[in-house]
Amino acid sequence: MVKKQRTPQQTDVIGDLWPGQSVELLKALHILTRDGALNADSRRKLKQVLHLANLIRPALVTSLAERDQPMLADLGAGKSYLGFVLYDLFFRKEGRGIVNAIESRHDLIETSKRIASASGFDRMRFVESAIRDASLPDRKADIVTALHACDTATDEAILFALRHDAKFIALVPCCQAEIAAELESSKKPERQLWRHPIQRREFGAHLTNVLRGLFLEAHGYKVRVTELTGLEHSLKNEFIFAERHQRANTAAKAEYDRLVAQFGVQPRLLIAA
Repeated sequence: MVKKQRTPQQTDVIGDLWPGQSVELLKALHILTRDGALNADSRRKLKQVLHLANLIRPALVTSLAERDQPMLADLGAGKSYLGFVLYDLFFRKEGRGIVNAIESRHDLIETSKRIASASGFDRMRFVESAIRDASLPDRKADIVTALHACDTATDEAILFALRHDAKFIALVPCCQAEIAAELESSKKPERQLWRHPIQRREFGAHLTNVLRGLFLEAHGYKVRVTELTGLEHSLKNEFIFAERHQRANTAAKAEYDRLVAQFGVQPRLLIAA
């Protein structure tokens, strides 16, 4: 039998995986080719998901230590890459833990159900719903994740986490446009900071995430903001990780209110929360 030659863009994958990680699952997700190789695009995707898994690891380890059946909710799950990988790396090996993947597109839900069934991932659940309308049966989630949640979907994820009393929240925001649009008509003295459209887009995104962090701190979370992965892999690169330590933080709430008053804008979904 003639061994199939790989193209220069395809490479072996073993060195990229965590010990014991399922190669068959990655093939089913089309992260790996049928012969177990990676192309450049798949390597970027795999690197992002595995790096995010490593960043979330402390939350998973803590939840497994504190809860008999920890619950993770992955919001705007898409093809459920993150949920599948976290289940494979952590919950499968422990024999406990539940992943709820929430996604509004029916075809993606059905595909994910088939992959979960074929993989024997019987504690993965798939909820067909928009984030804003989603609810879990027991109203509790230990960990909430939202990877590349576009524009106001990140705010919807924050509100979902608060409704479900999440101890840990891991967010990778994407394409924030709401506040940039509000800044366009602003007459504030600081408007020179965002006079040009490219600067308004970047400043608006930055201000949005600063306000999100303060909002979470006001609700009792300790917040850490870092990069997800190298910019060569993704330009949407900000990672917000929050762990709840108390029910409220009045100093953070005062800082949030001060910034809102200074710039005259805030994420609309967070106003009444």
